[in-house]
Amino acid sequence: MTQSQRPGRLGVGVVGAGRVGAVLGSALRSVGHTVVGASGVSESSRDRIEALLPGVPVLEVPEVVRRSQLVLLTVPDDALADLVSGLATLGAWQAGQIVGHTSGRYGTDVLAPAAAAGAITLALHPAMAFTGTSLDLARLEGAAFAVTSAPMVAPIGQALVVELGGEPVVLDESRRGLYHAALAHASNHLVVLLAQAAQALGVAGVEDPGRMLAPLVHASLESALRAADVGDSAQAPSAGDPGAIAALTGPVSRGDVGTVREHLEVLADLAADEDALDVVESYRALSRAATQRALGVGRIDSDQARALLDTL
Repeated sequence: MTQSQRPGRLGVGVVGAGRVGAVLGSALRSVGHTVVGASGVSESSRDRIEALLPGVPVLEVPEVVRRSQLVLLTVPDDALADLVSGLATLGAWQAGQIVGHTSGRYGTDVLAPAAAAGAITLALHPAMAFTGTSLDLARLEGAAFAVTSAPMVAPIGQALVVELGGEPVVLDESRRGLYHAALAHASNHLVVLLAQAAQALGVAGVEDPGRMLAPLVHASLESALRAADVGDSAQAPSAGDPGAIAALTGPVSRGDVGTVREHLEVLADLAADEDALDVVESYRALSRAATQRALGVGRIDSDQARALLDTL
């Protein structure tokens, strides 16, 4: 039996062939589902369809929905609600059709207009950064997907994630906002933090900041991730949990006020010369947070913490 003859194969439509949509469509195609159409307005979206979904017709959104048993809505967060309600106004949604979106921000409430027409609604958010290229297909293996749905259809969402190579993590509708904020804080702000550090190193005369940062940052990241893995999804680490801050090193964790003061002085000079005020602001904010957490687990005492906070 070929993959296309396997039971449960679906006609998949991709609405919004951005970095995520084209990759997920390609991944579903590779396990025997048929991608019946994709929408893409920009030139880059059409290029992705051609590269990752060769032979798939580029269609208007209502036509993609009309042809599909499974509709993947992979559009920006702010466009999702209007898209779903607009398609409902057109009468595009079909009873029994599976409609899933990949927004981290939303659960299934945003798909209520589709559900009202009898569609099965799912929220499937992959917790990974996408390049929009074939490189992402291998990276899907083992990636966590936050799955939100009505309990009776949860197995459908979880099965789709498994087919994509991912690991489903069931998430309550009311927790989606907090979940997405946590991911954005970790991923997006890490990028900003490293860009700031690389800028400072460059001004200090380091020719290849990335090469210098790599061993240090990789080791810190691995240690922090091990410390954050508390082994119980129902029990999140707190500021007073030793596991939450075990990987912290540096002057704050030692209560070295003089070093922190010097850091602020040289970063202020950097900001004056290089228009890098954001570096100073980030250093202050993250050092305050590190101080509170180091105090909470007893790495520093209250006098050291007070002196650090006064300096910051």
